[in-house]
Amino acid sequence: MTDLVIRPLVAEEGPLFESLPEAGLVGPASPGHTYDALVAAGEYRPEWTWVALREGTVVARAAWRGGTASDVPFVLDVLDFTDFDAAVQLLRTAPVRTEYTLVLPPDWRDVPAAKEAADARIAAATAAGLRFLVERHRYRWTPDHGLPTRPGRLRFRPEPDDEIFLAAFRRVHEGTLDAHARRATDESGLDAAAREDLDIMLDMPSPRSWWRLAFTGGGELAGLSIPGRNQRDPVIGYIGVLPEQRGHGYAYDLLVEATHLLVAEGADRIAAATDTTNRPMAAAFARAGYPITEHRIDFV
Repeated sequence: MTDLVIRPLVAEEGPLFESLPEAGLVGPASPGHTYDALVAAGEYRPEWTWVALREGTVVARAAWRGGTASDVPFVLDVLDFTDFDAAVQLLRTAPVRTEYTLVLPPDWRDVPAAKEAADARIAAATAAGLRFLVERHRYRWTPDHGLPTRPGRLRFRPEPDDEIFLAAFRRVHEGTLDAHARRATDESGLDAAAREDLDIMLDMPSPRSWWRLAFTGGGELAGLSIPGRNQRDPVIGYIGVLPEQRGHGYAYDLLVEATHLLVAEGADRIAAATDTTNRPMAAAFARAGYPITEHRIDFV
């Protein structure tokens, strides 16, 4: 077998990256998701994109994505290959270390070709040393699903003080069902995990004034509702219910409020996501008219 060459791309090598034959059954492939388009948008960079070649032919490729203002990528979102061992070696060789998000169709387990493609990537990621974290659903609301009616049980108000929101994040993280928040808390502690989520929300290019704290009729803090916008879509940035307020279905109220705010700001679509194991949040999305559009598996 010929020697394997593993290296990052250089500028103008988008056609080389795209030369790997790929059916597009899994991963974020779409008409607007070309390598050159995402380089132009600042989300992919040549130094974050690695290929494995045999005799000049790409047999494995990996692309990490970052924010337009970031010096480091935050997720591996493309892993394709025709050579399993080359893919494993590429992941071990590339110096980039982030989570890997495997994007799948909602029914991937029921479509043999999609399941085969997914299983191959899961095996390669695992062989390279990545560890399964959680499965997630991604949702996409559009006006044809109807604007859910506000329940009217909570009172919402903006709060400009980041430290007050930080305290709310800290409370929400206690006993959370979110796998990423639990992992961050286990590794870094409650304060650091809350600060991490606050910083992620602050990094969104949407107005900070959209954030809301929610209170019961008796004036008790019930949770927080953070609608936002990323580089592509209006999004449900964060929904969180305080531990003592759980069990009342308030996640739905918080989601509906965020939906109304985004629609009032002109949104004609809203993206969102939650862990498949977070049943209360999944139930809120279903009730509010958010259909599942993608299944995702996160590795760390």
